[in-house]
This record gives sequence, structure tokens and C-alpha cells, in this order.
Amino acid sequence: MAKWTARDIADQTGRTVVVTGANSGLGAEAAKALGAAGATVILACRNVDKAAPVADAIGANAEVRRLDLADLSSVRDFAAGVDTVDVLINNAGVMGVPQSATADGFEMQFGTNHLGHFALTGLLLDRVTDRVVTMSSLMHRIGTINVDDPNWQHRRYGRWPAYGQSKLANLMFAYELDRRLAAAGSTVKSLAAHPGYASTGLQGHTQSVWDRLMGVGNLFAQSAEMGALPELYAATAPSAVSGSYLGPDGPFEQRGYPKVVGSSGKSRDRAVAASLWGLSERLTGVTYRFAKSSGLGEESVPVE
Repeated sequence: MAKWTARDIADQTGRTVVVTGANSGLGAEAAKALGAAGATVILACRNVDKAAPVADAIGANAEVRRLDLADLSSVRDFAAGVDTVDVLINNAGVMGVPQSATADGFEMQFGTNHLGHFALTGLLLDRVTDRVVTMSSLMHRIGTINVDDPNWQHRRYGRWPAYGQSKLANLMFAYELDRRLAAAGSTVKSLAAHPGYASTGLQGHTQSVWDRLMGVGNLFAQSAEMGALPELYAATAPSAVSGSYLGPDGPFEQRGYPKVVGSSGKSRDRAVAASLWGLSERLTGVTYRFAKSSGLGEESVPVE
């Protein structure tokens, strides 16, 4: 995929793509590139007013719908209104925020970044025809999944360990979804991606000195357009392999063009991934059901 860019996106006419968090940053750039390639793009955003200019820039093939990943009732309402989707891009997220809770009482980063997308994907999966792309981060490497206390109720909260846990959960979810889809004989793909270090609005909401520090760092970051390339490749390239993880090809995966990259040993722990999956189903109330290609109907397929 040498120097793959948005200009290499194949014609997406007739395809519907849902992009969460498409009102700014990576999501906005991904949505605009997909719209330019002919896709019908559903901009799934908490703030629909902020998403409107992005939809206007795309044109008639863009639609804005409200989705608050920090509120499972909003996730269910959004999913109920989607008839079909070829590609789901789990792009939205929060980073490094002070300790707070979602509408359902989950730690904000774990609840928004992972549980919200876990629920959304499960509710939409029977309508996804091609693939699911879930955004992770280089910060997954500092994360640890604590299945006994995922919401930081019994230990001292740390904004960056909490963010790392949420991004590790995103990546482990993408890998586990790939395994379960394969076990069910499904042709739907699950991939993950990360943007390297890209200048987006995500860095300005920590409500701490980190906002200023990362603002300085953004002077040396790559653009949001470049940062969106790994997820765009994962979402559109016919050659993209299910279960793969895409990131920039530059030094330390900080910047550059899409390539398949590695991930931490923790992210490959199948036992923890299975535990996280079960925990996520219990917390969200969303139980996945996978359609077997053998004609046996739909049933949950465990991964050993």
C-alpha cells in the first residue's frame, strides 16, 4: 500500500458509511473523503449543530444524526433508525478528561470510547454488509484491562491510564470481533486503526495543563487529513485484511501513510479479550448474535 492516500479510495457510490464523531478532526476528514468518493455518509454526532458544516461541505449524500456514545439510550435510538450500513467506523472518542461518569454510570473514557461503540456495533451488526473499523491509539500500549474495576470505582483514578485502558479495549474488541465473525463463517470484516500523532480537537479537552502542552505538540503533529488515512484505508481498501491493525508508516508510527502495524502483547491476550467481551455485554445489555453462513440461523458464537 505504498503511499496510499485518499485519492486511492475506490468509487463508493451506492455504499452507506456510518462515521461516529464526524463533526470534527479525524471523523470529519474521513467523512469528507468518503463523501467525495461517492458514499452516502451518516455523520453520527453528539452535537448535530457542529456536524452541520461538515455535512454541507460533503453535499447531498451526507446526513447528520444524533448519537451520544456516553448514553446507551441514545445509542439504541440511533441504531433503531439505521436500515442498512456497509461500513461502520467507530471513530469518536474522548481523551484525558477529568474523572466523570456517563449517563449510565460508566467511567467516561471507558464508557464512551469502548462501551458506547461496543453497544453500537452489536446493535447494528445484522445490518453491516462489509466491515467494522474501530479506532485505537498508540496509547493502547500503556493500558491494562481491569475487568474487576473497569470504571475506576475502587482505585485511584488516573486520566491517562484510564485513556490507555479504553484504547486497549477498542483494539481488543476489534480483534475479538474478527475472531467471532470468522468462527461464525461471516464475510464481515473487523479492522482497527490509529492515526499516529495528528492535530485534532481531541487534544483540547483535558481541562488541565495538558491542553497547553499538547497544543504546543500539535505544531509538530501531522494534519487530521493525514491522520485519517489509516481508518480510510481500513474502511475502503479491498485488500485490507480482517483482523489487521493500520497505522502510519513513519518513525514510531507518529506520522505517514497507512501500513499494517503491530500492537502490544496485552492486546493479543485472548483470555482477557473474552472476559472483556462478556463484561461489555453485561454492562451494556447488548448481546451479540452472529449469523452462521451454514443456514443454522443466528446464534452467539463463543471463541475458545
